[in-house]
Amino acid sequence: MTTEAIKSVLGRAILASPLGDILLRNAAVVVAFHRVTDAPDSDSLSVSARTFERYCRFFDRYFRVVSLGDLVDRLARGVRLNHELAITFDDGYRDNFENAMPVLQKLSLPATFFIVSDWIGTDVVPWWDRQRGFRYPWMTWEEVRTLHRQGFEIGGHTRTHVDLGAVPEVQAAEEIFGARRELEQRLGSAVDLFAYPYGGRDNIVKANRALVKTAGFRCCCSCFGGINQLGTDPFHLARIPVTSWYASPGQLAFEAALGMSVESPTCQRAIQTES
Repeated sequence: MTTEAIKSVLGRAILASPLGDILLRNAAVVVAFHRVTDAPDSDSLSVSARTFERYCRFFDRYFRVVSLGDLVDRLARGVRLNHELAITFDDGYRDNFENAMPVLQKLSLPATFFIVSDWIGTDVVPWWDRQRGFRYPWMTWEEVRTLHRQGFEIGGHTRTHVDLGAVPEVQAAEEIFGARRELEQRLGSAVDLFAYPYGGRDNIVKANRALVKTAGFRCCCSCFGGINQLGTDPFHLARIPVTSWYASPGQLAFEAALGMSVESPTCQRAIQTES
């Protein structure tokens, strides 16, 4: 049996036992997906529709799945945590609408979609897709509005997916404030959740994190792994990226429960390649 298979079995066993209650007492998990597609050219940013449903059923069985907004509210008020898990998506790929939304609706699970506002409804190909010679379409604004009308949360992910650890403060302000302004105008509703692009420890500086709060957002999500304990600052919210690095939901649960979640190579792919 492989190490990944052993971790998968142990992960399920832990969550089904009193040990899971001990390890995840006053803790919450936030997971991040990017693409949900069966395209043959998909990479580590993608999970298949079948795999996505497996994860969702696993989450529904072993966790209390809540909206990210609800979790942020609990953290802000210091309310006790207990096996909460929030599902999020980054960027705004159309397959989120076509493949993920039906699964979420079937299982009655909440989710948050972090949107790169200037890319919605366009033919922009981000450089990490372009260098592989593929294009994955973005949602249209009507699709984003439909997600919102169906009760899903929409959050900001900057205007053009900039590295907030590298750009000057003036540019960062336009990316952060501009994203919120555009989303609220398009949705006709408040938008107060934020995840910074690339999600690594060095992909946002202190001054730009402060701008996220000044812009009126209630949280700032990373994407380099880890769980959130009672007392976590919502502006330092940890997320675990769901990628092919995990062989199964059980492996993810095992590493999260034991605090073994490491920075996924996928999260850093763009920064490392660009540099």
